[in-house]
Amino acid sequence: MSNTIRHYRGLEIYPLVYPHQPRDRDGARHYDAGFDAAVRICRRGSDHIVTGSRLFQVPSTSPFDAAGVARIASTSYAEQVIDGMVAGQSIAGL
Repeated sequence: MSNTIRHYRGLEIYPLVYPHQPRDRDGARHYDAGFDAAVRICRRGSDHIVTGSRLFQVPSTSPFDAAGVARIASTSYAEQVIDGMVAGQSIAGL
């Protein structure tokens, strides 16, 4: 999976997607168990150094079926947080 950076309202959005079930001891992966998602929202200063960052877990009642779906959900959730549409979540202080 490639790392994708999206810019929205002057902030950087980093979707974080990972398998719902961890690897077995033998290293086997379980992508068929679905994916979970989080998102990191960052602000950069004028010198291109990250001045603030916050991580948000994307709420879901069950794992996402595919990595692409989880990535889209994390980007959408970040935009909702940035727009102040998610109760209890804020980017204040970034």
